[in-house]
Amino acid sequence: MSNPIIGFEKRRIILPLDKILPIRIIKDPDNMHRYRIIVSSIREIGVVEPLMVYPQKGNEGFYLLMDGHYRLHALRKLGIPEVECLISLEDESFTYNARISRLPPIQEHSMIARAVNHGVSMDRIASALHKSVSDIREWLNMLKGISPEAVELLKDKQICPGTLKVMRKVLAMRQVEIAELMISANNYTKGYAEALLLGTPKDMLVEPEAVKVNKRISREELARMEFEMANLERDAKASEVSYGDKMLNLTVLRAYVRKLLENSRIKRFLANRHAEMLAEFERLAATEEM
Repeated sequence: MSNPIIGFEKRRIILPLDKILPIRIIKDPDNMHRYRIIVSSIREIGVVEPLMVYPQKGNEGFYLLMDGHYRLHALRKLGIPEVECLISLEDESFTYNARISRLPPIQEHSMIARAVNHGVSMDRIASALHKSVSDIREWLNMLKGISPEAVELLKDKQICPGTLKVMRKVLAMRQVEIAELMISANNYTKGYAEALLLGTPKDMLVEPEAVKVNKRISREELARMEFEMANLERDAKASEVSYGDKMLNLTVLRAYVRKLLENSRIKRFLANRHAEMLAEFERLAATEEM
């Protein structure tokens, strides 16, 4: 396997802000929550990620800004005169924004907990993240009542804290089942978790009487909902088990169909006798992703 090519120089340089030329306009950033977090973070701990710049041709000493427009705007707002930068090897900004990986909430919780354990005050963390101290306290307690097995399943998922609150209402075994169902459906919303909660048998609830059910739902309708939810969970798990084999068979079949269509005699025969089948084969052969 060949080594990946680095798209920027390994050295870093310190540039005055007036030597950095943005390539796009930032309009009304103060109304954006993301921008306010950047301002708070820079004010509290400085710039964590250097700006990416590219030397402007024909204008020595000036650099085009490839990535970091909100950071640059925040630095100017805070009156900071210079910033550390990386020098890009290409005049291309798309490369740096093509893939953005948001930190999953459970991993963010772990980072905050680790910072607190190392002596960082909650006031400073709240200031850096543009949150209140009460928000940080709630974030630290986010996994309270969640089984380690469920946490392990969801640690890299974009699950909202509200969903975890719903999961606390069921026993550990059911939490794992709900986590598996959310992963299968790729749905980590609070609404989906509440639907799974309604379909949870009473003996798997932490406090059965505390789970409120819409009064307009009769006992018979609730029993039917629980039965259908159990069937849905069973079908989802069965589909997950057979998914890999089905995809493998379909991939092999697609390759076989492509090979057949490369034969002019077979293709001519299908066109004369089975035109509709040929159209379907061609559609399958042209598919790039299953």
